[in-house]
Amino acid sequence: MEKEKFLLQNLVPEEETQRIFDKVFDKTAIETLHYLAHKGYFNKVEFVISTGKEAHVFRAVDASENFRAVKIYKIETSDFNNMAKYLEGDMRFKKTKQNKRSLVFSWTRKEFRNLEALNTAGIPVPLPIASKNNVLVMEFIGNNGEAAKTIKENPVEIEKFFDFAVDSLAKMLFRAELVHSDFSEYNVLNNRGKPILIDCGQAVLTSHPNARDFWQRDLKNIANYLSKNGLKKTSAEIEEKVREKKNNL
Repeated sequence: MEKEKFLLQNLVPEEETQRIFDKVFDKTAIETLHYLAHKGYFNKVEFVISTGKEAHVFRAVDASENFRAVKIYKIETSDFNNMAKYLEGDMRFKKTKQNKRSLVFSWTRKEFRNLEALNTAGIPVPLPIASKNNVLVMEFIGNNGEAAKTIKENPVEIEKFFDFAVDSLAKMLFRAELVHSDFSEYNVLNNRGKPILIDCGQAVLTSHPNARDFWQRDLKNIANYLSKNGLKKTSAEIEEKVREKKNNL
């Protein structure tokens, strides 16, 4: 592993190397980072901007000093059973082997493809740039190098969130034929007043056997957030507003 530590020093500041290496990186992640860096997607991974049970997101910079977001999914500590229930039934990934490495690699590809589809559908999401193995390179969302916070941390006006949620759900359902499956205040960024939907790896096709259950969960999450912030809406009322948009998309 000493070789990997040496390689990592080329990608992150020296003072960060040991801490990040110990918490996040394994041989696969480091080799993948160097492959993507060699391809020119970024030059250096700078520091972590978001941590989670399944993945960490880092700020990176490319040769032109553009910021990038680099998401690294953990292999050994990922929730095998949780990932499997979103991949099983998705025809795009029906050949995924039932082991952690294969599941995580498929999950990373799945998030890339979902972001592509959502971007095409006109939904504000980070632009996907590249993916390989368990590493996803995306557009950096923020201002002057400071990552945007979630609306849980930095709320937008509640009416704006409601309009964003309805419009995003409608485009997701009727254009992209996807269900986000985890739409909440924790997965929407506030980018200078503009909501941006993130964490789209668990999004499923509408043909997925559990899509209806995931859809209802999204509606319930949104209704709960609206109600907590003074805008009383039921799941049924939100769904009605979404379906009203179908003919105008």
